[in-house]
Amino acid sequence: MLSAGEDPLYLARRMVRFASEDVGNADSNALEVALNAMKAFRFLGHPEGELALAQAAVYLATAPKSNSIYLAFRKIKDVVKSTGTLPVPLHIRNAPTGLMKKLGYGKSYKYAHNFKDAFIHQEYLPEELQNQRYYFPTDRGYEKIIKQRLEKWLSLKSKMKNKEKK
Repeated sequence: MLSAGEDPLYLARRMVRFASEDVGNADSNALEVALNAMKAFRFLGHPEGELALAQAAVYLATAPKSNSIYLAFRKIKDVVKSTGTLPVPLHIRNAPTGLMKKLGYGKSYKYAHNFKDAFIHQEYLPEELQNQRYYFPTDRGYEKIIKQRLEKWLSLKSKMKNKEKK
């Protein structure tokens, strides 16, 4: 494409998009590689900067792929479109004034770092969106670790909910 006269910055923009949309969290370094290739090309220009774009293209082509973030983002946009703006739960609202404290802002907030593994069962979404999942990581690349972490948190959340019921 470069030899055919395509704008190198167009190629760089497409690689940045590809890094987010098609590689995603399977290899979170992909976005950095794509952005650095663009910066290198801007710094070096033709012909030296072309190698940075080629390097990024090979990196992206061989990276593990996941579009899970892209799919989650589309779902969330649809939800926001259908629900509109929903109120932030009172317990996670900042309460910098006495009036806000009286209104219940920040009441019963649990600071995760004060708990084992820096995790506590606490809802952060508006009531209408609670117990919904939008992001489903794959078993590829770094996303496999994210998936394991989320599964652990879901298990802990379930155990904590069961204890609260008793």
